[in-house]
Amino acid sequence: MRGDMEIHPAVERLIALMSVEEKIGQLNLLPAGEGLLTGAQQSSSLARRLDRGEVGAIFGTKSLASARAMQERALAGSRLGIPLFFAEDVIHGHRTVFPLNIAMACSWDMRLIERTAAFAASEAAAEGLHQVYGPMIDISRDPRWGRVAEGPGEDALLASRIATAATRGFQGRGLGTPGSVAACLKHFVAYGLPHSGRDYDNVSLAWEDLLETYLPPFAAGVDAGAASVMVAFNAVNKLPMHANAPLIEGWLRGGRGFDGLVVSDYTGVKELVAHGMGGAAVSVARALHAGVDMDMVGEDYLRELPALVGNGLTAPDAGLSFSADCLAELVDRACRRVLTFKARLGLLDDPFRGLKGGRRPSRAKGRRLARIAASRSAVLLKNEGLLPLAADTRIALIGPFANDRANMLGTWAVSGRAEDVVPLNDAIAALTGRAPAVAWGANVVDEPWLEQRLNVHGTTVIRDRRSKAKQLAEAVALARASDVIIAAVGEAKEHAGESSSRLSPDLPLAQRRLIAALARTGKPLLVVVFAGRPLAIGEIAAEADALLYAWHGGVAGPEGVADLIFGAAEPMGRLAVSLPRHPGEVPLTYACDTTGRPGKGRFTKFLTGWLDQPDDVPSFPFGFGLGYTEVRYAAPRLSRGVAEAGQTVELRVRVENTGSRPTVETVQLYASDPVARVTRPGRKLIDFRQVALDPGQRRTVSFRIDADQFSYPVAPSLESAEWVREPGVIRLHVGPNSRDTQMVELTWLT
Repeated sequence: MRGDMEIHPAVERLIALMSVEEKIGQLNLLPAGEGLLTGAQQSSSLARRLDRGEVGAIFGTKSLASARAMQERALAGSRLGIPLFFAEDVIHGHRTVFPLNIAMACSWDMRLIERTAAFAASEAAAEGLHQVYGPMIDISRDPRWGRVAEGPGEDALLASRIATAATRGFQGRGLGTPGSVAACLKHFVAYGLPHSGRDYDNVSLAWEDLLETYLPPFAAGVDAGAASVMVAFNAVNKLPMHANAPLIEGWLRGGRGFDGLVVSDYTGVKELVAHGMGGAAVSVARALHAGVDMDMVGEDYLRELPALVGNGLTAPDAGLSFSADCLAELVDRACRRVLTFKARLGLLDDPFRGLKGGRRPSRAKGRRLARIAASRSAVLLKNEGLLPLAADTRIALIGPFANDRANMLGTWAVSGRAEDVVPLNDAIAALTGRAPAVAWGANVVDEPWLEQRLNVHGTTVIRDRRSKAKQLAEAVALARASDVIIAAVGEAKEHAGESSSRLSPDLPLAQRRLIAALARTGKPLLVVVFAGRPLAIGEIAAEADALLYAWHGGVAGPEGVADLIFGAAEPMGRLAVSLPRHPGEVPLTYACDTTGRPGKGRFTKFLTGWLDQPDDVPSFPFGFGLGYTEVRYAAPRLSRGVAEAGQTVELRVRVENTGSRPTVETVQLYASDPVARVTRPGRKLIDFRQVALDPGQRRTVSFRIDADQFSYPVAPSLESAEWVREPGVIRLHVGPNSRDTQMVELTWLT
């Protein structure tokens, strides 16, 4: 939604009739919480707010009936009959839980991402929801941050295409149409870059990095028509986002032409006080002026704005002064945006739009889609001739996730149900007709104090109370009696997600010891990792004969894994984020800026690497992933080696499936600019294509390249940013991942 705001005829009519208090009430966004209102006489703070017309929207309703009841009560309490809209956190599916967002990003399949978002939208809309808090498009390069689970990975281009696909999936044929919901891009902006990976912490970065890496996914979502945006908790370069007028009213609205709704995060306006922005009144004035239209949960707008509009604000210690008229205009601006959002949803024409109980999507269809998504999101990292397995293979299935349901859903699966998950042992039995021998073995949590901390949040972690020696003995005995060992390891769903930062993003020590003991049996060993973040694999990659990174795969995650293990599906996943070899090797990205050192020459001590990490530890870079066949790349060719700025250059590369199984290859194109005004990344993803290849098939993949792809920002400040591009040599790198590429050079003359 870009350009001048389209004003619904009813909006200006309502604005003219509304009192200041009624306008402020529209800016109040509250949780359903205690007030599901199934009884007309229920008394609660929410009910009282609804009766007085002091609520603009509700999030967290759990049924169509409760949403209808709230709408009826709100309409009865509103002098002008202004309806609510209803929202929910729909992060990676609704009732049908799909793989985590970071897992879906590893599919590199935009059509699949759009389809899963569309199905989630249809389920959410059938329960009376109008808006979802997604897609979450925060780029993160630090596995310590728990919310990497909800995001698109580490790369700006991949994240931007995901933002586009998910927005289109959620919003379908348009706001207010059956089965669609309003997307809400979050969290604006750079939330995935907190100091030390600590959730909610602040962010300091070059303006160039903000403009080139962290803002593009939001630009893509806006261009795709996203109807709303949620502001992040963090400060960016010393200014908290809930008070960041240069980025909200400046870059987002002024620069990108966004004309939709901006909502705060949970108590985000209230938290400006702790950020040091001043008292409640000052913080409210800052947030409203910055362009935050709705105040979620805190109710500071409701408390502070009546007096501010009546008296104005002068705060010399905060460097602020707002006249009463100015604040009244800001309230009008925010209220107009809320009402326009409701008009676009069709609610001003029909307050019960979406609340009448339309057709529910097929649960069976959703499950089939979830199973496909799980198999396409898992990444095969290693396979020394072990996979796929024959159906009659005698398997020892060992580890804490061998029979797990709840953790498979992952973090932020608010409407999912663990009983819908088919655990891995049952999925294998259903697929092969042969039940594996199962041993639990290995704790997910070794430390009692950590277990206690997780239990505060209702953890699904269950510690194995037997002695570790007994666990290992049982596991090894089962392993020796098998043909193949499958070790199902990883982290609990509470280990990832909001407020779940980890200092050491690796597998628990008990699991590492289990894998080492299983490897010593000499039996072929497949390690399957179920996780919500990129964990440091380290020596496990060397110990395993095959390694499958399955993430938390959602309601059909284990079934998708079983499909891959036994060849019912082909591995297609490619890493959307680099895997660290050691937990200390973070933050981590393939797109590091070039440096003067390390480099070749006499300063050998300063070569790339770590003194305390062996050079032979396998690494798995961004874009990496294997299939069950080999794909050979011919040398890339350019249509011309020298071009003018207005010309288009074509890069072609022939790929050939030299194996006996079909595959889908993700051909990736990177670029580097060896001479620029500022330091540039060593390489940067500029395009990718997915191509299906039958056994023995050759296909030519073509990329169209123009000069604008190589512009970059020079930004002493946000306001003075300039996008530039100089003539000269560009190096193009094409291959199956960010590391294993072939290079050609292209010269732009102007």
